[in-house]
Amino acid sequence: MLISIGLTAVIWLTQSLRFVDMIVNKGLSLSAFLYFSALLLPTFLGVILPIALFSAILFAYNKLVIDSEMVSLRSAGLGPWSLAAPAITLATFVCVIVYAINLYFIPASYREFKSRQFIARADFSSVLLQEGVFTNLIEDVTVYVRTRDSSGKLHGILVHDSRVAGEPVTMMAERGALVKTEQGPRFVLLNGNRQEINKLHGQLSLLYFDSYALDLGHFAEDPANRWREPRERYLHELFNPGDGYDDQRNLGKFWAEAHQRIVTPLFAFALTGIALAALLGGQLNRRGQWRRILAGIAGAFAFEAVGLGLVNAVSKTPSLAPLMYVNVVIALAIAFFILHRRIRGSSARRGATPRPA
Repeated sequence: MLISIGLTAVIWLTQSLRFVDMIVNKGLSLSAFLYFSALLLPTFLGVILPIALFSAILFAYNKLVIDSEMVSLRSAGLGPWSLAAPAITLATFVCVIVYAINLYFIPASYREFKSRQFIARADFSSVLLQEGVFTNLIEDVTVYVRTRDSSGKLHGILVHDSRVAGEPVTMMAERGALVKTEQGPRFVLLNGNRQEINKLHGQLSLLYFDSYALDLGHFAEDPANRWREPRERYLHELFNPGDGYDDQRNLGKFWAEAHQRIVTPLFAFALTGIALAALLGGQLNRRGQWRRILAGIAGAFAFEAVGLGLVNAVSKTPSLAPLMYVNVVIALAIAFFILHRRIRGSSARRGATPRPA
């Protein structure tokens, strides 16, 4: 439990850093920050739980060896499979939990997270235009405000708009305000100028205006029409995406995400097998099992690395998806072989009879 909490806290902290922009530029409250962070928990719990299980098994079984309890259990007639039974039962429990997380909680929570994030970024009324600070109003639109009065009007405004590639525009105005119109949200600038460089002739184009409305159409997008990322979709949606351009362009990512959701819970059994094979697959040594522990950690690291690499490979080549399951089968087969060899070795030693002198 402590291992799970520790790993979750570390990853949660790193993931929370993505909200720095929303805190600075959008004035995100502490309660909203905590809510956003909580919505991200299921996305990495499915990865953390099998790893935490692996660590717990290594710790518990190594403690039994050091305290000589493992020797007593083996002397009582318990073989490797009997000793492994509690760990396998716990792995089954973790597997069920991770399936619940992967098949329901991840898409549900991440969909809510992305929707809330979209609304927060799209709500220009929540934008905190700080005095004397360059702020990204929307993507590729940077705003500087010298002062802001009590009525919300802005003074001493500079806007740099680089939404059109290769054709950046800079605007300066004495005052302005963010307003809503029938055509959508606008940033209205008063008494200023619009500057643009003609790249063909290298000349500066300068336009003075009394009033200029900068279109912020990005804010007017309907959240319901937002394209959903693979992680936001349930399993049946991943296997049956739509016919839209974005869906068809990301078929490999959908396929990889779907099979990752199915295979990740099985990591609990694979990592449990690696841990058990490391500690139960040989002679006991009360002075320490550090070599076996290091071998188990190396095996778990290799298994996770191959699994991660296969997810990336499947996103580019969907036909490689069966290898994600082969990775689990190979890990279980190796663990079974090591434990079974230990059982045969123990049986042979018990069946051996000493020669008469």
